[in-house]
Amino acid sequence: MPATNPRELGLLADCESCFGLCCVALPFSASADFAMDKDAGQPCHNLREDFRCSIHTRLRERGFAGCTVFDCFGAGQKVSQVTFEGRSWREEPGTARQMYAVFPVMRQLHELLWYLAEALALQSARPIHDALRQALAETERLTRERAGVLEKMDVTAHRGEVNELLLRASELERAGLKGREHRGADLIGARLKGAGLRGANLRGAYLIGADLRGTDLRQADLIGADLRGADLSGADLTGAIYLTQAQLNAARGDAATRLPATLTRPAHWGEDSPARHDQGTNGGPGTGRRTPATGRRRPRRR
Repeated sequence: MPATNPRELGLLADCESCFGLCCVALPFSASADFAMDKDAGQPCHNLREDFRCSIHTRLRERGFAGCTVFDCFGAGQKVSQVTFEGRSWREEPGTARQMYAVFPVMRQLHELLWYLAEALALQSARPIHDALRQALAETERLTRERAGVLEKMDVTAHRGEVNELLLRASELERAGLKGREHRGADLIGARLKGAGLRGANLRGAYLIGADLRGTDLRQADLIGADLRGADLSGADLTGAIYLTQAQLNAARGDAATRLPATLTRPAHWGEDSPARHDQGTNGGPGTGRRTPATGRRRPRRR
């Protein structure tokens, strides 16, 4: 039986074991979230020789808020220590191009593993647990393919198959709650303060800058939902389905926001001024890449 614990699956980022891949492989553009432009494959000028960030504790104040919301789901250390067996792109420059190509593929696979592990924790999804375990085992197997295989891998078909299972698990968990249907909805800046969204389908919804203060989001399906700059102050997210740490990091909240036990309260919550309410963050380096479960492109900041 495959492991289902995120830590056992290696889905928690371990930057100490990574070759700074998110700081090199992914591009970003000068904006409210990044203080400069950087092309894919170009090391960020803040990356030190030991692959650590020279401004890690001051990223937001130095104009790199986007870096603070990015989560590789452990793909960085997997590529660095497993796929390339601890050989860095600095030690062996000939590996750089392939390593940078493999990293985003691995990140998609690891994000799928995160969602599958969460689906397996839903007791209401027990009728499809066997299928979920098989999908998790196959996805984990794919992460251990050789670099040449990973580089050329088209994860779209696999993502589609997994997403069908994730959707079914979500439907089983939300059955009987009569939640609202907002899949893919444009709710940018929406005033939803105190709204009853328990059990709602918010898959891939655009909630950029939305006012979600005091909103009941229990059992809401939030896979791929864009929460950049959304105000979650006082909202209840306990039991929210497929919510990730990266989504929380991109949003705003306070001490009264209730979170699932598997996620942590972002350190910057409560620090942002009201003037930044509609700015948000762009989800980290590589904005505009397709999210693995929804296949949608996240919009740039509007």
